[in-house]
Amino acid sequence: MFVNNRKIKFMIVTVNLALTVVIGLILNLLILKDARAGSDIRKFSKNCKVLIADRVFDGFNLHENTAVLFKNNQIVEVGANDQLSKKCKNKLDLGDSTILPGFIESHAHISVQNISSETVLRHGVTTVRETGGPLHKPLGGNGKLRILSAGPIIQPFDGYPLNIFGHGHDDADHHGKYQGVGVPVATIAEAEQVVEDLVAGGATIIKISLEPGGEEGAPWMSGHGHGEIPPTPWPMLPPDIVKAIVNKAHALNKRVTAHLSEDIGVEVALDAGVDEWAHIPCAPIREDLLQRAVVQGVVFVTTIDTLSSCTGIHGNAHTLAHIIANAEQTNSKFIYGSEIGHDNVPWGINGQEMGLMLQLTSGEEIGFPDVLKVFKAATSEAGKNLGMPHLGTLMPGAPADIIAVRGNPFERFKLLEYPDLVLSGGKIIVNNFKRSPDGDNDLNDHGE
Repeated sequence: MFVNNRKIKFMIVTVNLALTVVIGLILNLLILKDARAGSDIRKFSKNCKVLIADRVFDGFNLHENTAVLFKNNQIVEVGANDQLSKKCKNKLDLGDSTILPGFIESHAHISVQNISSETVLRHGVTTVRETGGPLHKPLGGNGKLRILSAGPIIQPFDGYPLNIFGHGHDDADHHGKYQGVGVPVATIAEAEQVVEDLVAGGATIIKISLEPGGEEGAPWMSGHGHGEIPPTPWPMLPPDIVKAIVNKAHALNKRVTAHLSEDIGVEVALDAGVDEWAHIPCAPIREDLLQRAVVQGVVFVTTIDTLSSCTGIHGNAHTLAHIIANAEQTNSKFIYGSEIGHDNVPWGINGQEMGLMLQLTSGEEIGFPDVLKVFKAATSEAGKNLGMPHLGTLMPGAPADIIAVRGNPFERFKLLEYPDLVLSGGKIIVNNFKRSPDGDNDLNDHGE
């Protein structure tokens, strides 16, 4: 068959041009990919660090074979270790370990009990909320324990907590009006002024006392070594003052938490619209009142361990959990709190508190979602409860407050009490992981 030579030449030229265009496009794509990869490396490499572990809990879910990239004092990304490792030369492979956000302690008294903040930080708690103690603006982070203050507890004269922990009416003479564990008020005007002063001074929440005394097994009924217990019932804030405190706090965009222990205190708190219970109550509480609390969306800080001798706390916790689980809609939830400052609880993460939370707030059959809920109560949910939703997470932009333990704490809470790695704002506080001789497996800066 005869074929025109000109047509053959034209076809060859056309094919060559097409191949040239295709090859050029492929090369351009490869160059662009390399440029983007190089850009990512240049973008993150300086002062960035990567932590790699078999497990990473980001505050929400547990991931396997995952890495955390942070730069300076902030989280940049959580993702696959093979991808993040390419973005940063400075890395530490923790192997069979678990990386988590630093824990948030939502009920502490470290200042009034002279607890070392460094001790608390080294044991895995990177943020504490002091719910009764000296007033100050938020401090710490970036290598120090982050401390959020509620200031002193608003209380009646001759009432709790100054009748146990203070010097009665003259506590202000000893410590200054807002430097003790409590501040007494007698009128609505006084109470409203105290709320204004506390908020202006940096209080992140307002705490009140609704404690009549007399609960069997309660630590405050043992005297804490502070001498003879005053006769009960103790004076309590009247309902109109409590309502005024709540209204004033809400007007200033602050929530109110309450120390309460009996039906009478619970009723006053519910009627006034108190947002949070600083403890699960110590004495048995009527179920209808617990139902009301869940309907109103009250948040419950646990402190079950330190109050474990109370007659009603286990039943209250279990009943509340059942009501919450069966509620059609509620904002009620449990938040981890161990009341650091008491001698019967660790001055750091409390594995026993987590175990009690798991047992008392889960259903008949405990599954992994129940375990996950306990961890969230000490991290992401605690951060949201503080109005700081990035805190307690490994989300991009969150502070690089990171802890790690060898093994799997989702199977054994106790591991958390002795973390092998603690970072506060990206700064190393504890690092028990071995470093390789060539320096490729550490967190020191190499000027990359």
